This record gives sequence, structure tokens and C-alpha cells, in this order.
Amino acid sequence: MNRRRLGRGGPEVSAIGLGCMGMSEFYGQADDSESIAVIHRALDLGVDFLDTADMYGRGRNEELVGRAIRDRRDEVVLATKFGIVRGEGEERGVDGSPGYVRQAAEASLRRLGVDHIDLYYLHRRDPQVPIEETVGAMAELVAQGKIGTIGLSEVSADTLRRAHATHPVTALQSEYSLFTRGLEAEILPTARELGVALVAYSPISRGLLGGTLGTGDRLPDDDFRKNLPRFAGENGSHNEELVTEVRGIAEEVGCTPAQLALAWLLTRGEDVVPIPGTKRLRYLEENAAAADVTLTADQLAALDAAVPPDSVRGDRYPSMALIEG
Repeated sequence: MNRRRLGRGGPEVSAIGLGCMGMSEFYGQADDSESIAVIHRALDLGVDFLDTADMYGRGRNEELVGRAIRDRRDEVVLATKFGIVRGEGEERGVDGSPGYVRQAAEASLRRLGVDHIDLYYLHRRDPQVPIEETVGAMAELVAQGKIGTIGLSEVSADTLRRAHATHPVTALQSEYSLFTRGLEAEILPTARELGVALVAYSPISRGLLGGTLGTGDRLPDDDFRKNLPRFAGENGSHNEELVTEVRGIAEEVGCTPAQLALAWLLTRGEDVVPIPGTKRLRYLEENAAAADVTLTADQLAALDAAVPPDSVRGDRYPSMALIEG
């Protein structure tokens, strides 16, 4: 698989990565054995950029990834995140204090079973802590060799600038897809000015752009997408009509709708790296093959016409309180 560099001084990674969140939570029943097989197959295919976080499965996802890569650590560019703190129930908070940065990193290293993390993200900014203090503590971890590079997730252009002035930021992870393009106005240009790569999560819009998922009542009760505004009611019906347009273009290209969505992202710049998530082998292989899909100027124009920016209805989350931008 083709490779791309994260930022100006970061590591090279596969052009398409693997998001591991759904292997432990949020998308129905987990199967650790199948998930580990998916990770091993990803490495066999050259997909070496693995993404997890301490809050996925309350640490279980990091433990799962750690088991999967135990004998293949040198084949992996490993990314994890901290900053979202989960209570006993569904309540969540954020903590970007320097003390918590150090505590969270040590816990992630232990769960992953590694001596360093290649890319360590602040998952969500803590509005009560200046970003300079959070990133300053992360910089100490770089100096200690516990993390290789620093990343941020879902922050504004201003926060990214302030963070980067404290210590170089390698990557910004934000939602980016045909259905989510708001960051193109200010955030992405700022990242490019600073030499920060854009790691695109939910590049298939949580499966919606795959063309087979369905919305609303068709999703099982243990699937968190059931309650997302983009999947609900009239929003869901409208967005499915857009997916139908995407499916038609995919047929003309000769690929699946999911592959088309990923191939589109790969045309947005060499500094964009999508990390589609899956816990199924067939979807992993489908996603990885998107790196070989070539889109013509006419096909890209057809996609822009079919899904104009801001044509998708519904917020990405029930609450956007922790999303800057």
C-alpha cells in the first residue's frame, strides 16, 4: 500500500489506517478473536496505522490492540488518545491537566504493553485548562521517550496554532468525509500552513456512506448510531437519498460506495490519512483496496454535484459541546 508522512517530521504510515474503536464498544457485540484476526490481516496487507483510545471500552480496546501487536510491534505505527474521562454510567467529562496527562499516558502504556506510543492525541480539549499547559505536559512525555509525536483531535484553528507554538503538532484527528466537510474552510488550511497532517476519522460517515447500513429503526438497540441526529427521522431519510447518488457514481467507477468515499478523501491531499474503523475482515479488505481506486476529474465533479458541502442534514453527535471549530 502507498504510504504518507504524518506532518513534517512524523512517521510514515499506510495511506489508509485502521480505527479500532468498534472492536470493543459502540457497534454491537464484540468478538476479540475476530478483531485480533482483523488487526493481523491489516498488517499483512500493509495497513500499519492503528488507532485506539483509552476511553474505548474503558481501556479494553487498548488491551485488545496490545495483545494483537505483541509479537509485531515493529510493524505498527501506534496511535492512542486521552482526555475523555468516563464515569460509572454514561456521563463523560474531560481532563487536560498536566497531572492527568502523565497519569493517562502511563495507564495507556501499561494496557498496550509497549514502552512508547508513536502518536499520542488529546482526544478532546479541556476548556478549563489552557492548551499550552496540556501540550507542555505532552512535550515532557516526548522528551522522556514515552511518546513519539503529539496529536490533537477536534480542535479549532486557533487552538491548533496555540498548541503548535508550544510544541510541534504532528497530526490533527477530526471527522472528515464527503458528508462532513466543515473543516475545509479554516481548520484544514491552518493545519497545512503549520505542516500538520489531517487524520480523518469516520471517513465513511460511520458506515452511512457504505450504502448498506440503513438508518434509524433499522439499527439494533446496542448500536450508538441509532441515536445520532444524522441517522434519525427525516434527517436519516434525506441522507439516504444522498447515499443513493453516491452509490450510482460508485457503480460507474467500478468500486463500492465505501471505497469511493475513501478514494475521494485520498484525493484531498497527500497530508490526509483516513482511518476507517471495522471489526470484520471483509470490510477491512474492502477498505484497504480503496487505495487502488483512481478517480477522474469528471467523477470528482460528479461527487461534488451529488453531495454539495452542507447538504447533509443533522449534527454529527447529539451534543457538539466538546467539538471546537
